[in-house]
Amino acid sequence: MENAKFKSGFATLIGRPNVGKSTLMNHLIGQKIAITSNKPQTTRNRIQTVYTCPEGQIVFLDTPGIHKAKNKLGEYMVTVAERTLSEVDVILWLVEPSTFIGKGEQHIAAQLQRAKVPVILVMNKIDTVKKEDVPRYLDAYRQLCDFAEMIPVSALRGKNLTAVTDAILKYLPYGPQFYDEETVTDQPQRQIVAELIREKALRCLDEEIPHGIAVAIDRMRERPDGQIMDVDATIICERDSHKGIVIGKGGAMLRRIGSQARREIENMLEMKVNLQLWVKVKKDWRDSDFMIKNFGYNKKEL
Repeated sequence: MENAKFKSGFATLIGRPNVGKSTLMNHLIGQKIAITSNKPQTTRNRIQTVYTCPEGQIVFLDTPGIHKAKNKLGEYMVTVAERTLSEVDVILWLVEPSTFIGKGEQHIAAQLQRAKVPVILVMNKIDTVKKEDVPRYLDAYRQLCDFAEMIPVSALRGKNLTAVTDAILKYLPYGPQFYDEETVTDQPQRQIVAELIREKALRCLDEEIPHGIAVAIDRMRERPDGQIMDVDATIICERDSHKGIVIGKGGAMLRRIGSQARREIENMLEMKVNLQLWVKVKKDWRDSDFMIKNFGYNKKEL
């Protein structure tokens, strides 16, 4: 696309865990790329997604939430999130509506004050508060940082999201597009399939287990007739007691996770899927550099 007025560049979404970063990105892109759940620390990798329109192309880097790390996986997630700030053209800081600004937000604000690029505050979940209170919540954040823009949205309800893409494009440099119009992510298919299975496990399982699980794709092969994709995957958990819960009574929980994941994978691949799930225990995998790498978390740049 040769267009002297075309803009292209990189934007990152940052914020504390569970403020709705992945939901926002999925809505902006128009399809599901990042997994979502109501449990924090759902996103573990930096996910690159692409939004293309006649005016320009935005490459989004969705990062793990910035939080206080408790293990090597946590340290990796925070390092990835913080390093992204120096690699982009625009930063979007996603927050929830409140006048109380906790330590987590103050920690992020301190980093943003050093940022050399425009910072856009996106206040998500405005559908959960009274409309007349929103200006007061925005004012509370205005004191923290010199924002280029402040935009109230509801990612879940799709409210005011055009204002977000318009604002990002305003601050991007002019230049050619990085990806063709059809590209929506650089995530390998196998990785998205693993993440969809992990999302269903996160949604189905009890509070204490989810952070301790990973998903490895053992085999993913299309049958010669092109009608069915065979997927073999293993859910990894940290304790023997967790394995029993993931499998459930008579295998009921594993079947539930599998059937929910299979439907989403079929939607994404647009073909029938034969999904086989297994469960294995790898104790303390979140503190093992080898295991973290083995499950697709790239540490080579750290």
